[in-house]
Amino acid sequence: MWVFSAAGCRWLGAAGSLAVTAGGWTAGALPVRGGAGLWQPHGPAATTAGAILAYLGLTLLLAAWWQYGRLLRAGDPGSRGGTLTTLGLWAGPLVLAPPLHSADVYSYIAQGAMVLEGHDVYGAGPAVLTPGELGFDAAASVGGHWTDTPAPYGPAFLVLAEAVVKLTGGSVVPAVLGMRLIALGALALIVWAVRGLGGGPGALWLAALNPLLLVHVVAGTHNDGLMIGLLLAGVLLAVRGRWVAGSAVVGLAVMVKSPAALGLLFIGVLVARRRGGAAGVARGLVLPGAVAAAVSAGATLLAGTGFGWLRTQSVAATIHTALSATSDLGLGLGLLVADDPDPVKGVVRQLGLAAAVAVIAVVAWRAWRGRIDVLLGLGISLLVLVALSPMVQPWYLLWGTCVVAAVAWDGRLGWFLAVLCGALTYETAPSGHTPWYGFVLAALALTVGLLLPRVAPLDASSPAAIPGPCTVPRRPADRH
Repeated sequence: MWVFSAAGCRWLGAAGSLAVTAGGWTAGALPVRGGAGLWQPHGPAATTAGAILAYLGLTLLLAAWWQYGRLLRAGDPGSRGGTLTTLGLWAGPLVLAPPLHSADVYSYIAQGAMVLEGHDVYGAGPAVLTPGELGFDAAASVGGHWTDTPAPYGPAFLVLAEAVVKLTGGSVVPAVLGMRLIALGALALIVWAVRGLGGGPGALWLAALNPLLLVHVVAGTHNDGLMIGLLLAGVLLAVRGRWVAGSAVVGLAVMVKSPAALGLLFIGVLVARRRGGAAGVARGLVLPGAVAAAVSAGATLLAGTGFGWLRTQSVAATIHTALSATSDLGLGLGLLVADDPDPVKGVVRQLGLAAAVAVIAVVAWRAWRGRIDVLLGLGISLLVLVALSPMVQPWYLLWGTCVVAAVAWDGRLGWFLAVLCGALTYETAPSGHTPWYGFVLAALALTVGLLLPRVAPLDASSPAAIPGPCTVPRRPADRH
């Protein structure tokens, strides 16, 4: 059938994306104030209808994406030449949508306004903005917990948010669209870096066409996309032998969100392998971090926001999210053995982070010994960090997935990540809330994704039909 062809998938996904956008106009994360008559509630009936339309559109997009990946894995020629066209068709409708599946963009705008108005963005939350100040309307739409919470983001991102507020005058709709332009730039950077790292259409399928990324980076405008793009760009420069420039770019990624610092460890592995011996190890452990620290310090001084970001990195961990295994386990144990579960939960969370550090150290050592591809090691390390983090959101899975995509999209790990990404796309509602049925839909999608290859396998005559191990082509930079 035509709908199962590459061209059919492109247009089916575009229709799904358009339905997501249309539904979002009544069921999205609409602003409390400042919607300019464009983004505003239209009553319970319209909201329910919009949510149903958005979920149906999301299902179409996921089905098209999954089939497109199957065609790529089978070597279908029609799917390999139009990946960027497909990306444009799927992402295009989301550009003019209201914020979807998250209200975080209002926090970004309010924090940018705080910088512009002279408030200490690392000492207070958006609630300090008063009527008459830029960003006051956006602050009204910030989620309850984040209203009084200092920014956990680095100065590089806050300067961008400040520039958007300054250019738009803080008006909610133009400011959201301005932040979305930054998200689109991040998407373009991800595409460029993945291709530069040797990833072809299949890698772009998992990294850029991924509905989890389209929903949370393009439609939701999460700054994780910018962190990922800068991280991949820095690693690409290091792979090409320009490790100083690469470390500097990763330093900028850290100035968006701190987990990007893991990239410095694996740039250090590249440096150590090239130099060899104890001197190489010393250089790898010290120099990339020193370059990034210098860039971070310089960026902080130029931004004028101060170094308060160093103390606000843990504010997100104060939130309990159901996707955090260590938080769930700690809470369960705490309820069993104590009247106040928080101390027990805190200990379990710390043990989880310690375990993550130990696993990451082993992965880095194996990469240094040449037993695992350096890029694959970075991707696995980011996934481990997320899995054992005290606070986990669905889009955090993209950190490691985009790196793994560049080198192992068609291995077992790549395809498991694809299934997991597809399932987690359902977890949050278009409004940004996390309803109980989001977990039910995610569980159903996960089950279908795991069973589908057994029910409808690819042509057994195609080598791509056999899900082999994560084989990674060696690069010249990995041979030193």
